[in-house]
Amino acid sequence: MTKKSLIIIFILCFGLIMIGCPKKTAMKEEPSVQKEAAKAEAERAKETKAKEQFEKSLVAEKTPGIAGEVFESSLLKDIHFDFDKYDIRPGDAALLKENAALLSKYPNVKVQVEGHCDERGTVEYNLALGERRANHAKNYLVSLGISPARISTISYGKEKPLDPGHNEAAWAKNRRAHTVVTAK
Repeated sequence: MTKKSLIIIFILCFGLIMIGCPKKTAMKEEPSVQKEAAKAEAERAKETKAKEQFEKSLVAEKTPGIAGEVFESSLLKDIHFDFDKYDIRPGDAALLKENAALLSKYPNVKVQVEGHCDERGTVEYNLALGERRANHAKNYLVSLGISPARISTISYGKEKPLDPGHNEAAWAKNRRAHTVVTAK
């Protein structure tokens, strides 16, 4: 064979090898697209389940609040206060952060923060203290990014005790800020 024929055969073989071995990057893209789609679908399912869980947790309260009908939710946590105080304690700040995270997931939900006191003190004093407690809880939620337009406050003072007992354990339960969901 001639040198020219060998070069042509070599070029043809090289061309066939190049054509026969395509890059496999296209195949790698499809599984990642499928993984991203599956991940997005799983996230949507998780959000739907969380929304259903939140909606199932709502129970209508017997007495209406300041903003109309209110609903209790076991997912919204109460915070408690020390005697004659309205400062938010570190452990209770963590509970308010959980409440804020839940409210961030549902931007159309409005809440009412209720300030409560124990039975000691006058009616007037406890109404004022309950108002300060509710407002401090509201302000903390606002500092975490919740719109103040979504939060109303009310003070019940000592009128709606959680525990009707007359001892320190009962009083500690009654010194609280309770958050409820208001009807739209």
